[in-house]
Amino acid sequence: MRLFFFTYRGNCFTNLALGVNLNQIFNVYTKERAMKKTIILSLLFTLLLGFFLEGQPPQVKVFELGKGIKIEMVQVPAGKFLMGSLETEKNRFPNETSHQVSITKPYFLAKYETTQEQWEVVMGNNPSSEKGQKLPVTDVSWEEVQEFIEKLNQKIKGTVRLPTEAEWEFACRAGTKTSYSWGDELKPTDANYVNSKNGSPIAVGNFKPNAFGLYDMHGNVWEWCNDWYGEYPLGPVIDPNGPDDGEFRVLRGGSFDAVTRLRSAFRNFNVQSDKTNATGFRLASSN
Repeated sequence: MRLFFFTYRGNCFTNLALGVNLNQIFNVYTKERAMKKTIILSLLFTLLLGFFLEGQPPQVKVFELGKGIKIEMVQVPAGKFLMGSLETEKNRFPNETSHQVSITKPYFLAKYETTQEQWEVVMGNNPSSEKGQKLPVTDVSWEEVQEFIEKLNQKIKGTVRLPTEAEWEFACRAGTKTSYSWGDELKPTDANYVNSKNGSPIAVGNFKPNAFGLYDMHGNVWEWCNDWYGEYPLGPVIDPNGPDDGEFRVLRGGSFDAVTRLRSAFRNFNVQSDKTNATGFRLASSN
């Protein structure tokens, strides 16, 4: 059995048998523990911050129109995504060529389709065939929507507009690659379409929102986009605005009288002067 003797010399414990300064060992050990503790605490803080931010609601912009009527917009982050659909997607159309799109800046998109009460407080009339204050406004042409936007911007001193087709699809998908923002199957509990058997538009916000907090991106009424309709590019694009001119304007999202046309990638179009009881719109803003 080997015995070890320690002596105290000038604030220092020394092992006489080995000549080792125990204070040095203790200090090194203490520093290592402190470093490990700091690293662990930093990791825990980062994880907790991530969980905290993930659970926060998206940034919202609100435009007050008077009479208790308002337009709520949700911020959509910048990002990249595959626009269009893969050839293997069920019910795919040839004009849905898959290509990479980069959205370089966040933007705002209306939480709901524009309602009849919002239209009325700005325009002083209600063109919709099926009346209801919380129903989406319908029977409006792309040209009439531009008149609404001009008057609205004067009223709120803002810069609202229609979304580009790329902004619309990016917001609709909300990070998904499936046929719909919830998966590849469509049920009457998911959206207002033919199988829901409503036969007309219903009040906005009756179905679950997508991951960005946007309602009725599938079904209820078609939504005008700002773009002229045209063939997709074959390669990657950045912040696309569509063709410079054309014959038709883009419509997206499907409607109460559609069946397979509610997919995130489906593209519809119409002349900009036309209007139907299944056509409405949703507003966007760059800032």
